[in-house]
Amino acid sequence: MRHLGAFGLFLLAVADSSPIPTFAGPDILTAILAARQREPWYYYAAVATAGSVIGAYLTFRMARKAGMDYLSRKFGERRVARLLKYFQRWGTGALVVSTVVPLPFPTSAFFAAAGALDYPLRTLIVVVALGRAVRYGAIAAIAFHYGRRFVVGLRHLGQHSGWLLTIAAAVVLVVTVAILLRKRLELSRPMVKPESVKKSGADTVTD
Repeated sequence: MRHLGAFGLFLLAVADSSPIPTFAGPDILTAILAARQREPWYYYAAVATAGSVIGAYLTFRMARKAGMDYLSRKFGERRVARLLKYFQRWGTGALVVSTVVPLPFPTSAFFAAAGALDYPLRTLIVVVALGRAVRYGAIAAIAFHYGRRFVVGLRHLGQHSGWLLTIAAAVVLVVTVAILLRKRLELSRPMVKPESVKKSGADTVTD
């Protein structure tokens, strides 16, 4: 894929958002291409993000059309059961973490779960686009400025598992706090009873 340049990166990013395993291929290829400095770093970040969004959309549509059978065939029944339970609880938060954190999370499984559970397509596209833009943008920018040293480190992620787990924990913590705050704000909003609305309207008419 390296010799295909940006086009190869686009295809790899599409595949990465499908059930086809790529083993962090888009991350590594984004870093390699950005480190060459033939194009601005944000060019490769944009290409990888676009491919990932298209791949996520295709996986989402296939899962929505095929339903739970598609999930079970691609990811296994036991894994799907845990995935659905997690997704039903966290929803958007699960998508954010899986798209931002540069770890081999089963991101395509979350896209498929979103499709099978009738998750809003527009929200999915926005989350994937923003999350991947942050992820690939950070990788491309660092590779552009630090070159080969960063690419070598990215190829040996196992040696930096401590840092990666720290980043993952930080992202999970931020997303969890945001979700909990949002739920608390929704619960704290005063509920307007229909009777009071009708009464207010009646008083207005009387006046």
